[in-house]
Amino acid sequence: MSSEYKKNSLSLTDAVAMGTGVMIGAGILALTGQIAELAGPWFPLAFVAGAVVTSFSAYTYVKMSNAYPSAGGIGMILTKAYGPTTVAAGAALLMALSMVINESLVARTFATYLLRGLGMEPEGWLVPAIGVGLVVFAYLVNAAGNRSVGLFSQLMAVLKVGGIAAFGIAGLWVGGISFEAAQDGDGGMTAGFLASVALAILAFKGFTTITNSGAEISQPHRNVGRAIIISIAICIIVYLLVAFAVGSSLPLDRIVAAKDYALAEAAEPALGRVGLYLTVGLALVATASGVIASIFAVSRMLAMLTDMKLIPHSHFGMPGTIRDHTLVYTVVIAGAMTIFLDLSRIASLGAFFYLVMDILIHWGVLRNLREDIGARTSILLTAIALDVVVLGAFAALKWQSDPLIVVIALVGMIAVFLFERVFLALNPPSREAVHGNHTSAHKEKHEPAS
Repeated sequence: MSSEYKKNSLSLTDAVAMGTGVMIGAGILALTGQIAELAGPWFPLAFVAGAVVTSFSAYTYVKMSNAYPSAGGIGMILTKAYGPTTVAAGAALLMALSMVINESLVARTFATYLLRGLGMEPEGWLVPAIGVGLVVFAYLVNAAGNRSVGLFSQLMAVLKVGGIAAFGIAGLWVGGISFEAAQDGDGGMTAGFLASVALAILAFKGFTTITNSGAEISQPHRNVGRAIIISIAICIIVYLLVAFAVGSSLPLDRIVAAKDYALAEAAEPALGRVGLYLTVGLALVATASGVIASIFAVSRMLAMLTDMKLIPHSHFGMPGTIRDHTLVYTVVIAGAMTIFLDLSRIASLGAFFYLVMDILIHWGVLRNLREDIGARTSILLTAIALDVVVLGAFAALKWQSDPLIVVIALVGMIAVFLFERVFLALNPPSREAVHGNHTSAHKEKHEPAS
């Protein structure tokens, strides 16, 4: 049974649209208020710090993707760094879970903005119900095929990047650029700021969506890295515009109080009632396209891990390919998380899983692959150090405010690695399965395009 990847089915523009689709959908809409709650009046600068950390992290992914573009690329990076081991399979599964968590985060954000636009309080059973409805819609778009996802992602990316950037510019025009500096010697503010960077990193991690679709992107040895860089650059500009606009329109306490729909709350005082409705409309576009792009990427990553015999698979009587089945699994898990977890805990769990996986990727590349791909040791070590500092600060703060989510994250990660250890011991993957047809060979960089 094949997962049937289609080479050259996604253009550079498609890839950039998918990357910005996931980043902007989760980042500026779902996380602005939560970042403000942790960082205080410095919250716009948390996005800058998140961009810096992400830029060092992206270096590893760009280098690896240029050398070994792959469908489900993060799983391939890990297996090249560690072999078909528990570490590689467990870290890949953590990444897949963090992406599914992101889908539930964005789906609930869609629901909160929709209800706010209708003049209703975003609470109760309607929030998860609407969120699950969005996840089902995203499944239908993905089931229609790559071209549908690419065209939809391009259209939505143009609408939301242009619209949200216009909101930021208009908000700054009306309110000016202003936010209060933190007081000197405020250790709590410093710790909160460092912890907030963990959530800001989530606002940028959507670039991995591009890595996970590498083998399907045209001229992948060239375009995967370019798409990652372009997507991050676009999002930095949009995030800063909006963060300063929100900060100049609302006092900090109101941003925190409306943390699940901060942009909608900031739109009305800055732009009036019409501005509120336009912002809600943009939020709906951004979150819908974000869920669609994320489901596209994670389902393909799971399909690749299945083909590599690193995770178990059952079709449960469903017809179609492995990719069709993993699409269904992704949607079911995302829907369940949308129902049972709130936005704050969803974001926290995603941050823990992603940062641990990211550290393992940098370490594996540093130890085993840096010479093969020409990566600089200093940049890899810096990426690891930044991740460790941010993860430590975030874990310490969450242990004080919500220790249960720290316990859930630890138990979840231990369970993932134990599960993979047992599965791989009982079902050792062959070399052919691990190094199958998912990666464009390194040597192809020197071959002429057909």
